[in-house]
Amino acid sequence: MDVYVTSAFCKNNSGGNKAGIVFDSTDLTSEQKIQTAKELGFSETAFLSASQVADVKLQYFTPTEEVPLCGHATIAAFSTLRLLNMLNKQTYTIETGAGILHIRIKKDGLILMEQNCPIYSDILDANLMVDCVEDHFIKHKLPIQIISTGLKDIMLPICSVGHLQQLTPNFEKIAALCKERNVVGIHAFTLLEQSEITAICRNFAPLYGIDEESATGTASCALACYLFKYYQKQKQYIFEQGHNLGQISRIIVDITYHKDCIESVYVGGYGYLICQRNGSISEK
Repeated sequence: MDVYVTSAFCKNNSGGNKAGIVFDSTDLTSEQKIQTAKELGFSETAFLSASQVADVKLQYFTPTEEVPLCGHATIAAFSTLRLLNMLNKQTYTIETGAGILHIRIKKDGLILMEQNCPIYSDILDANLMVDCVEDHFIKHKLPIQIISTGLKDIMLPICSVGHLQQLTPNFEKIAALCKERNVVGIHAFTLLEQSEITAICRNFAPLYGIDEESATGTASCALACYLFKYYQKQKQYIFEQGHNLGQISRIIVDITYHKDCIESVYVGGYGYLICQRNGSISEK
């Protein structure tokens, strides 16, 4: 089978977050998809197939299991389709484990993926973070909260860029906390003043085999909705992630709203094709 490797949420055609892209995956079993994702070694691989309810069906697999939605793998998939001249319109629908979502294709190559409107869940006590990260780095003026626009993540405000870079996460403790709270990971961030970049972020999801990720679309959407509620109402938020990994990513979130009510949320970025591989599936 043909497997593509594409980086999503790149900045100036570099950095970003790599994902495997597999077309025409209807005949593959879940075990084979997991094996493929494991062999590729990326945090997620997207498998595309025909859909009866949308333009295309996307399934997302980590090296260990299936997840309902992955922002960067979706952006990578549609960036690949665009770069291969396989797109012929500007809006698409996709069938995912998180529901049917819309995709927007901009003329300059920006790919935007619809997310669900936010669900604001539990506000957590800072004491829960003591064994996970340095608690004196946490910015206590903002809440620590679980938010979802498709996947649940913990939003964790950090005092400064320096403190964010110096975080030494305890992945075992983070995995245990995420399992207990039924969330994907911790999305740590620090706000920037007088900059086109809204915040610098780091994302930790060791429960799903991802100690740190260079770009996380779903968590970025959740963060934009968090900032809309607690910080500043904007039509667009721009985040950078992956600085500590040497893979700087730029993630754009567009929000439409009326008064204090969010009506739609789209997360997006640019992608570039890295390579094409001829893949083979282990028999199971």
